[in-house]
Amino acid sequence: MDFSKTNSKFSLINRNGRLIDLSKPKLMGILNLTPDSFSDGGKFNNERSALQQAGKLLKNGAAIIDIGAQSTRPNAEFLEADEEIKRIGNIISLIKKEFPESLISLDTFYSDVVKFGFDEGIDIVNDISAGQFDSELLDTVSKTGLPYILMHNNPTYGSMHDKIKFDDIILSVNRFFSEKVDLLRQKGIKDIILDPGFGFGKTIEDQYQMIDDLEYIGFGKLPILAGISKKSFIYKPLGKQPNEVERETLDLHRKLLEKGANIIRLHNPETLII
Repeated sequence: MDFSKTNSKFSLINRNGRLIDLSKPKLMGILNLTPDSFSDGGKFNNERSALQQAGKLLKNGAAIIDIGAQSTRPNAEFLEADEEIKRIGNIISLIKKEFPESLISLDTFYSDVVKFGFDEGIDIVNDISAGQFDSELLDTVSKTGLPYILMHNNPTYGSMHDKIKFDDIILSVNRFFSEKVDLLRQKGIKDIILDPGFGFGKTIEDQYQMIDDLEYIGFGKLPILAGISKKSFIYKPLGKQPNEVERETLDLHRKLLEKGANIIRLHNPETLII
């Protein structure tokens, strides 16, 4: 299927003069620089292996590389900002030097890490916290002028995986986004991508509801990122492990694209041709 025809939204985001067209969906490849991520922890936490993996992700269809130095799975080790920066090291600048046309998003909720990443050459800020874990983060993003990924999440780091009972998950997510987008606009953040927050504080039923009704999230006014790759709501009910649900995940990725997702965040971009 040609998914470029299924998403009618004309979505341009501006990276300091470089326009990124999301009207045709893009793949975001995950590059974990962590020792404790549930599926690939420790594999890419040195410069050589990270650079090789970045090249592989780009070769296999990723348009964006999402770099994260802190695992946000349940019970993961908590890192301060300086530890994230230490883990990232020179990897962003090395990738930019080796693959100058690549787009890099930085997965962090710290303002200091955003500042560091901006100096190293990142293109997008991917914040799971919606600015709720660091009071200076949104002002920092505004100063950089970078596009910002706004994710629906609980209000604190300690509560981000607490299951919340929503009367209507779509209504609740849209109310959250409406309030946060207003705040971002007030702060001068113009290029916004919405992430419904699969895997964070939601029941299995709620997450499948978000997939079914993805086209209603954000009222179709802003581009949508969907990150379901190796999430427990897919593999746990099936009694499987994260690496054993490629077929099921592919089916869900296709459905997300049909429903209008602009960016699919995943570990193995070669499994999804768009």
